[in-house]
Amino acid sequence: MRVILTAKPRKKPLIPVEAETIIPRHFRQGRDLTVWEGNRERSLRDIFDVMVERTAAAAEEVEVILRGDVSRFKRVGEYMDAGKITIEGDIGMHCGNFMTGGTIEIHGNADGWLGREMRGGRILCHGNAGHYAGSGYRGEKFGMKGGTLEILGNAGDFAAEYLAGGEVIIHGNAGDLPGVEMVNGTLTIHGNCSRPCGNMTGGTCTVLGTVRGMLPTFRKNSTLLHGSDKIPLTVFEGDIANRGKGILQVREYSYDD
Repeated sequence: MRVILTAKPRKKPLIPVEAETIIPRHFRQGRDLTVWEGNRERSLRDIFDVMVERTAAAAEEVEVILRGDVSRFKRVGEYMDAGKITIEGDIGMHCGNFMTGGTIEIHGNADGWLGREMRGGRILCHGNAGHYAGSGYRGEKFGMKGGTLEILGNAGDFAAEYLAGGEVIIHGNAGDLPGVEMVNGTLTIHGNCSRPCGNMTGGTCTVLGTVRGMLPTFRKNSTLLHGSDKIPLTVFEGDIANRGKGILQVREYSYDD
C-alpha cells in the first residue's frame, strides 16, 4: 500500500503544521485524519492532495510518501511502529519522536530534534539535521534508547544528548557538545566536532575527524587502529569528573577551541 501526500500551496506557509497523525498504521486503519495548522484543526485533504494505491494487510506493508513543501510540518512519524515514511524534501522539527519501529527516509534536511527519544526502527536523513538530533527533550533524563539514526550530512549542536541506547551515525560534522550526558549506546561522527561527551557515564563515541576543545576530564587509555582503513585512534575513558566509564575514541584532538 502506498499513500502519496502532496502538500498543497498554503496562504501562510510559515505557520507550522502539527502532523503527528501521519504514521503508516493510521492509513492502514482507514481513519479520517486531521492535522493542526497553527491553532486550527484541518482535514488531511485540506492540506494535501491524497492518492492511495492498493491496500495492505498490516501496517508493515504501508509506505507514506510526502511530496512538496513540508519543511514546516512537525512531528511526522511520532510514535511510528511499523511501515515506512519517505519524505522527498525537507522536514520540520520532531520527526520520528518516540519511534519504535519501521523506517523514515528523508531525502532533504531535517529540523531540530530528529529522532527525539526514539526506541527502535531506523531514520535515514540524506541531508543535514538541526540541533538535538537523537536527543531527549529539555528536562528529560534519557534521549534515544534504541534504533538507528543515520545522518549523511552534518548535525547541529547537542546531537545524541543523553543517549541511552541504539546507534547514532553522523557522516559529516557535528556541532558543539555531541554525546553530552551519554549513558549508553553508540555515537559515530565521521567529521569534526567540539567538546564531545561531557559528563558521560557510559557508551562509546568515535570521532573520525578532529575534536576541538577536548575536555580535560578524560583519561587517556590506549590507541587502536579502526576499521579496514586502520585509522589510528586515541582511546579515552571518562568523563572522570562524573566517575564515568564511557569510551571516547578520537583521531585528532586539541584542547583549544
